[in-house]
Amino acid sequence: MTACRPRQWTKNLLVFAAPLFAFRFEPDEWLLAGGALVAFCLISSAIYLLNDCMDVAADRLHPTKRKRPIAAGLVSVPTALTTAAVLAAASLSLAACVAPALAGVVLMYGLIQVGYCLRLKRMPLLDLFCIASGFLLRAIAGAVATMLQPSPWFLLTVGLLALFLAIGKRKAELRVAQDRGVITRRVLDRYSLPLLLRLESTVATSAFVCYSLWAAGPALRGASTSWMLLTVPFVLVGIFRYQLLSDPDEVERRSILDPDSTSEKPEEILLGDRGIKLTLAAWLVTTAVIGLVNRAS
Repeated sequence: MTACRPRQWTKNLLVFAAPLFAFRFEPDEWLLAGGALVAFCLISSAIYLLNDCMDVAADRLHPTKRKRPIAAGLVSVPTALTTAAVLAAASLSLAACVAPALAGVVLMYGLIQVGYCLRLKRMPLLDLFCIASGFLLRAIAGAVATMLQPSPWFLLTVGLLALFLAIGKRKAELRVAQDRGVITRRVLDRYSLPLLLRLESTVATSAFVCYSLWAAGPALRGASTSWMLLTVPFVLVGIFRYQLLSDPDEVERRSILDPDSTSEKPEEILLGDRGIKLTLAAWLVTTAVIGLVNRAS
């Protein structure tokens, strides 16, 4: 079970973004989105198993990845590949039952991620877009399952924020590789911290602008109410907080206080930092209140 990385399933909660941003709270629609959630949990676990099988030699050189079940020899490669095939088939079958178009989204996600495992993860910049596409397709899956038409600003925001997290992941991996003197990803040879910082700055600014345009309301084909502009400060604070936590100097300072801390896994920062959790909670509460008021009017 550990080899399927259930801790990573929190990423799949993004399928609920489309109905949430559209202020749609009907149980039937959220049940359909829940089906998309399960489908993505299954297909993402299949991809993780495939990726770990292909990276088993490099993972054994990594300070933390060597503890993964396949790299540690707790799960054999043939068993992992068989399990991956079963999970992928189950995911596509479930997605087709929810909505035929959802099966297409899940299949596209699987094909892109297989391409990432086989080749694209070694190609600079393309590897970042492959990682980001996974988040974007999750958001699209939620819209497809609930038959919603998402705003283009919503999709751009999700895609750019996903790129932002992908760049942060590579930045952390590069820092660890430089500290350890061992490059566990060949693509890291093509990156430098100054380059990644420039990319991060560009993407963070673009994501914030796109979210602001979405929050401006129907006039710009965004949210159903311009009251969502009240949530813009929370998004800005969240971006700033994440940049602080992933900054190399801050990572070094935190590693002295907590040797197990890392920014290699963006989801652990998002779920483990108190400041980000409070910001997310404030955003959710504000969004819920705006949604209820908007529905009542």
